[in-house]
Amino acid sequence: MLPRALMTIVGMLNSPRYDDILLREAGVSLDRALFPLLARIDALGPVSVADLADQAGRDHSTVSRQVAKLQALGLVARQTPAGDQRVRAACITPRGREVARTLAAARERLFRRLLRDWTEADRRALTRLADRLAEDMARLGAEALNAPPVRHGADNAG
Repeated sequence: MLPRALMTIVGMLNSPRYDDILLREAGVSLDRALFPLLARIDALGPVSVADLADQAGRDHSTVSRQVAKLQALGLVARQTPAGDQRVRAACITPRGREVARTLAAARERLFRRLLRDWTEADRRALTRLADRLAEDMARLGAEALNAPPVRHGADNAG
């Protein structure tokens, strides 16, 4: 079934073993917890720690410490956006962009190897359907943000 397959894929992509494979393929020495944040900062542009934590599904204080580590490594910088002096956004540095691109290229090589026995039509179909699923899931998440809160238990008796 699809949910089981997706849970397996997500579990593998989130596993330390897969992270080690990717880092080894990229030839990058970086804490496993940091490179997904680096990739998101690169993709999103300047982003607040709160938004980054939300995107990554991690606790704000954890992400704040991890961004500080990325900053200490010279991979991200902190800037204050013009519109809000209270927010300090994380933005990618040239060195960070280079590392992010190296990781992305390694990820691409790994997926090419993984799918090498698939037909071109199957690879295109997988990409098309995965993109569609991601868009639909994003829409569902956006709709849930605008929905009234779900009431549980005795509160539902009304």
